[in-house]
Amino acid sequence: MEFRTALALALSAVLLGAAGERPPVDAAEAERIYTARFDALIKNPRGELPAYDPLEAVEGAARPTPIAIATPSKKGLSPAAIEAARATAAAANSSAFMVWRDGALVAESYFGGATRDTPIVSKSLAKPLTAIAIGRAIKLGKIRSLDQPVADFIPQWRGTPKEAMLVRHLLDMRAGLLAQSFSTDPANIWSRAYLHPMHEKILIEDYPLTDPPGSIYEYANATSELVAPVIEAATGMRYADFIGRHVLQPIGAAGGEVWINREGGVAHSGCCIMLPARTWLKLGILLLNNGQHAGERLLPNGYVAEMRTATAQNPWYGLGVWVAGPYAERRGFANPARPGPKVLHSEPWLAADVFMFDGNSNQLVMMVPSAKLIVLRTGNSPPRMPEWDNAAFLNGILRGLEPGAARLRAQAQ
Repeated sequence: MEFRTALALALSAVLLGAAGERPPVDAAEAERIYTARFDALIKNPRGELPAYDPLEAVEGAARPTPIAIATPSKKGLSPAAIEAARATAAAANSSAFMVWRDGALVAESYFGGATRDTPIVSKSLAKPLTAIAIGRAIKLGKIRSLDQPVADFIPQWRGTPKEAMLVRHLLDMRAGLLAQSFSTDPANIWSRAYLHPMHEKILIEDYPLTDPPGSIYEYANATSELVAPVIEAATGMRYADFIGRHVLQPIGAAGGEVWINREGGVAHSGCCIMLPARTWLKLGILLLNNGQHAGERLLPNGYVAEMRTATAQNPWYGLGVWVAGPYAERRGFANPARPGPKVLHSEPWLAADVFMFDGNSNQLVMMVPSAKLIVLRTGNSPPRMPEWDNAAFLNGILRGLEPGAARLRAQAQ
């Protein structure tokens, strides 16, 4: 379904003048577009929009830098273990599977018509990208620190309970905002905050604070969606331009597109960016290298360690990334004390330093610093049976790492 409109260019007051003046949008037209999007979402059997529209280009490197290639054996990995993981990915509705170790790509497969250039619909893989974006803005001096108040960028919140919210709370899901859920009621705030062509205005003015910032972990798309207006207010650049110019181009990664809420409007930073699989891999490599690329520090010293540090409110979540944490057979996205879908981990990780991007549909960029290893799987949701198993998928590869497997097992104990 097409949603292209002739909406006027973005809003001015809400984004504090960031990225240019934006005249207001006709309210009746905005509601019409919202209703069309909501109907399309509800009618889709997968509960997703059939297409994002409009889209804005995210300009990556004009000539993406090549990635070194090696055989699994040359990098100390078992070819049989790699093939077993590839077969698991192939049977799981995957679009891409990659294994990178110690400077080289040792496995790369695409499925279902996908290719190296196919844009991957990120879903919540976009959330760790928001943490990288904030880190870049801090390194560039546009944001003081993770502990700067969000109200510095959204002054409407000054003098309200939201004034206590810090930038870090947008990344570790402790903003105190209403937890994510789903409703078939078009008037519900969850749908309006996601689908409305002025969703940033709804997030800033209407989305409720349910708990004091910093006091509780509650997974919410709204929390990550606020990163785009913060980046735009902090840098004076559109979110897509900032990601392209200051994140993707410096690491030699290909760009793509991101959904914006209306023509000339605001990007959806919590989801909906489409980038090739190799770009997601390069973002993982950046973190595995502690925020450095080709000898240049792109993220502040110690920032990746901050990303990998869980909070007391959720021992499995850091800043946009999931961490190993204490062993749990099943780990969900919501507050650990709440019911909801949970991902199977049939055994403890073989490495205690595992951390990962983990998005809807079991899309994963799994990083193991102690093994200099990254494993990527993207695509649609795996079949219900056999059930997807995060730990078995990665551990099978780690078991084929000799002689490092014994050291990794000892580290995990």
